[in-house]
Amino acid sequence: MRETHRPRETAGDSGSGLPQHDPGRALGHGAGASRSGTPHRSDGRPPHTPRGARRPGPAGHPGTTPPVPGWPASLVPALLVALFGLITWQVAADGPLVRLDERVGESLFRRGPAALTQLFSDLGGVPVALPVLVCAMAYALWRGARRLPVYAALTMAAVPALVIPLKVATARQGPLTEAVNYYPSGHTATAAVAYGASALLLLAVDRPAWLRTWMPPAAAVLLTAATGVGLVLHGYHWPLDVLASWCLGPVLLAPLWWAGRRRP
Repeated sequence: MRETHRPRETAGDSGSGLPQHDPGRALGHGAGASRSGTPHRSDGRPPHTPRGARRPGPAGHPGTTPPVPGWPASLVPALLVALFGLITWQVAADGPLVRLDERVGESLFRRGPAALTQLFSDLGGVPVALPVLVCAMAYALWRGARRLPVYAALTMAAVPALVIPLKVATARQGPLTEAVNYYPSGHTATAAVAYGASALLLLAVDRPAWLRTWMPPAAAVLLTAATGVGLVLHGYHWPLDVLASWCLGPVLLAPLWWAGRRRP
């Protein structure tokens, strides 16, 4: 028998040259739905599904519907840096925020049991916080991590490198004393980085079954918060001194957190 060949359709064909649906198959959509394999709808209307309504991004790739996954993680350090800058400016200029801070601080000093607030304050001391970090670094090395303990040590070394020049530059007088160089709080920054880096190291390596994922960061937050509260209640620091170091700690820890998410 003689075979009949259908003419090949081209992009310029129109009218009768348009592809036809196979009558033997059920149509998945009503009017305007294209056959499987066609890149677009014949009626030009946007599809009704959220994924289909997304506009293509660069190079024809599908765009991302906001909010972009992960954007809060990059926004938090920027907000903390902005808040730290505002506090530092107010301290250096002796602005109205400083006067409010002093009134609040005077109302909080000598509150609570002195022995307990002293204990909390000591959590930010180098003799207490640094051994905790050293133990976490040793455990990470034992679990096979090589670079992360080095990053943690560098992060800890950045604390005095940043805090001491700021103390000298601002020369803020401390509460209940004539001495200066109290801004920002070195004990709070030490606690934030030492305990925070320890938590990040534990999260990046294999842990015992009983050590849940939420435990290391929860412990780091509690210890850092207790340090700042103890310093204020005992009269060692103004509240803004502590708040500034609370802002500084996560910013210093951000590179270590980023490195720990990839590979120890």
